[in-house]
Amino acid sequence: MSNVEKEPAAVRCGAADETGGTPRTEVLTPRAVPLGGPRAMTVRRTLPQRSRSLIGAWCFADHYGPDDVTETGGMVVPPHPHTGLQTVSWLFSGEIEHRDSLGSHAFVRPGELNLMTGGHGISHSEVSTAATTLLHGVQLWVALPDEHRHTGSAFQHHVPAAVRVDGAEIRVFLGSLAGETSPVPTFTPLLGAEILLAPGAVVSLAVDPAFEHGLLVDHGDVRLGDTRLSPAELGYHSPGTRTLTLTNDSPDTARTVLLGGPPFGEDLLMWWNFVGRTNEDIVRAREDWTNGTRFGEVTGYDGARLPAPELPNVPLKPRGRPH
Repeated sequence: MSNVEKEPAAVRCGAADETGGTPRTEVLTPRAVPLGGPRAMTVRRTLPQRSRSLIGAWCFADHYGPDDVTETGGMVVPPHPHTGLQTVSWLFSGEIEHRDSLGSHAFVRPGELNLMTGGHGISHSEVSTAATTLLHGVQLWVALPDEHRHTGSAFQHHVPAAVRVDGAEIRVFLGSLAGETSPVPTFTPLLGAEILLAPGAVVSLAVDPAFEHGLLVDHGDVRLGDTRLSPAELGYHSPGTRTLTLTNDSPDTARTVLLGGPPFGEDLLMWWNFVGRTNEDIVRAREDWTNGTRFGEVTGYDGARLPAPELPNVPLKPRGRPH
């Protein structure tokens, strides 16, 4: 998914070293971002934000729907570029058609992972299909470490099995949890899993104490430890914990997405759809997209590609570094 803000802010992302001290939990509230168009579909963005820009290498989290596409027009994101990151598409309902400059033509469906590696440069389009009535899911980005940020582009698809543990149904799409390990390789240690919690369920999950974690609540009244989270909020939990306890206080099944990874340990600069390290990285990527170089062509999409926003007249000055 593209960041379609007309004046995207440059964000300096960096994870503080929180491997020592007492683990703590923060509640991150989302901000609404319209995807554009006369009937714009709105997403709820919890990463990045001023209070926290990264959870492990996870650097971007959009949560959308359930969205009635007859009212909003659904998702129509023209070809757009990415550098220095991977995109992770995960749906709860609906279907999205993916095309990219590698020639990949795939469909994002509920419970199926589509992971695209931008690396040095890739472009893609995303359009909800005619069969979709309700569109509902998350779009996530993973920052690539400096030694791999110019890697070749790639596209991977994986359908994780459902694992049932103490009132929870878990689908691990990246990393390891509840005895299940995703076969999809990552450039840094990561955890990504959808967790459904039965009404009243209390579930304790063994996790890597070197990881920081984020629990995004799709629906239900859920507690992460003793911290209550409302739908669309993301609960951040710092490293140092070997067990995460999730409680569903609602009378219906709750849905959550658990993200994790060790603190990233590198500063990076995010602007529009690019992740770099310097102003020059971003300027060069934008020029290459505008000039039609580096990012290839997306075939099969009927329409113009997405133009890059204008850069400020001064070098990109990122926001102050969050925690």
